[in-house]
Amino acid sequence: MGRNTRKRRTPLATKAIAASAALALGGGGLIWANFYASAHESNNNAWGNQTKAANAQVATISCPDIGQKLTSVPRQARNEVDGELANLDRQITDAYQRLMTTRQAQAQDPSFVQNSILQPLKDRRKAIVDRIKLEITRVGGTSPSNLDALTGCTGTPANQTNSGGQNGGQNNGGQQQNGGQQQNGGQQQNGGQQGGNNGGQQGGNNGGQQQGNGGQAGNGPVAADFVDITKVQPNVAAKPQKSGNASNGSFTTRCGVNANKNHNTDNVIVAPGVTNGAHHLHDYVGNQKVNAFSSNQTFLQGGTSCQNKNDLSAYYWPVVRVQDGTQDFDQNADGGGKEGNVGKILTPVQAQIKYVGSPTSKVVPMPQFLRIITGDAKTTTNGLANANAHWSCTGFENKVQLTTQYPICPQGSNVVRTFAFQSCWDGQNVDSANHRTHVAFADANGNCQNGFKAIPQLTMRLVYKINPPTIQNGVVKNAYAVDGFPEQLHKPATDHDDFISVTTGGLANKIANCINNGQRC
Repeated sequence: MGRNTRKRRTPLATKAIAASAALALGGGGLIWANFYASAHESNNNAWGNQTKAANAQVATISCPDIGQKLTSVPRQARNEVDGELANLDRQITDAYQRLMTTRQAQAQDPSFVQNSILQPLKDRRKAIVDRIKLEITRVGGTSPSNLDALTGCTGTPANQTNSGGQNGGQNNGGQQQNGGQQQNGGQQQNGGQQGGNNGGQQGGNNGGQQQGNGGQAGNGPVAADFVDITKVQPNVAAKPQKSGNASNGSFTTRCGVNANKNHNTDNVIVAPGVTNGAHHLHDYVGNQKVNAFSSNQTFLQGGTSCQNKNDLSAYYWPVVRVQDGTQDFDQNADGGGKEGNVGKILTPVQAQIKYVGSPTSKVVPMPQFLRIITGDAKTTTNGLANANAHWSCTGFENKVQLTTQYPICPQGSNVVRTFAFQSCWDGQNVDSANHRTHVAFADANGNCQNGFKAIPQLTMRLVYKINPPTIQNGVVKNAYAVDGFPEQLHKPATDHDDFISVTTGGLANKIANCINNGQRC
């Protein structure tokens, strides 16, 4: 099978045509149980007749994340399978764009979404799943038996999308970020998206305009995605207690803030060999030759933005944009404006990269070319199981961390994104088929489970100077948002971070020794 290396042709993402009913986006957050309702419930679903269709306008397309189910793909088949998974992402993007550009047809025909978008999407996904199964069995592997059940997608009404409010429960791995249980104190901005037929549009080009499901491009964020951080109750839990065997040191590497604007929309971890595999723009610091076609050998020759020239690691994250009506260089490009990622790209004013130790044990050096993804770019449709987003403001970081809302910071305070990566490694693999199972978070007490070994925990802190958004009549103006897949609606919980460990000159051992010896390096 040939590699998928060509750029796809993506129709321009036009602004959504407003529906005939208001979009009510306040209230109680995501109703996760409805995400995988049968796509065949055409007589009783939310758009079963025209009145219901208008009142429950489909905001986004929710598809089961097939890649996360593929935990044991043979190595010989992984490149081809990753290429097919990238095809699935492209299909969802194309279907979402069709959803956003056919509002008038949807209002006139209550079965339009099911018949013209969801059923064809299911058929195309089934063809790709068949190819994935063939690739796995061709090299002697066993394909999961339930993949066909994951081909159907659903249209999620606006009032069931993640509209803010910190929804309790354990944030997977959150205990490593300020010891947090998933934040549970976020106050809901009242009002949500308002405005009948006009979709809440703030006319002209005067910033923060919203249409359809909000945002400058019509796919978020909305008012309920923001909260005044001064009105949120403290929610940061205590860190695990350290034992006598703790590794108390830290190692800081200074790699800049991507002032040289090293960007692309690839993701060499998830979609190697696939142009625009991320569908959103990344900032890159550290290794300077990271794209879809990079290899381990390329990384060793890539040079680095880090002051320590032995640190060739790749550190990359989705950019943050301010939606004030401005456009950036990628307004008409794949991964940019064509896919709903619009507005001015913001460069962090600070980017701190630090490795820290374990509260209960010594750490072993990170293996060369270890790959880690933390967080989940698809939480709007996957749910929060793998969410690891942490948003706050300077002066509030030790008190408030938000996962499902962006903070509105007070005057003189800056927006902060923090990440704490998985700190336990299986001791054998530098990657896994779903890019998750070879690493894990420590438990609530800071211990690695299932025979995993503690490794230096990568933590990152990104600070942005952002004029605070304002909310007027339930509409957010001058919003900011993290880049993402268009159907994920720019929700704050979709924030994520990527890392490939590449070192020379014995640096991996030096980092571990520094941490184990309790030093600050």
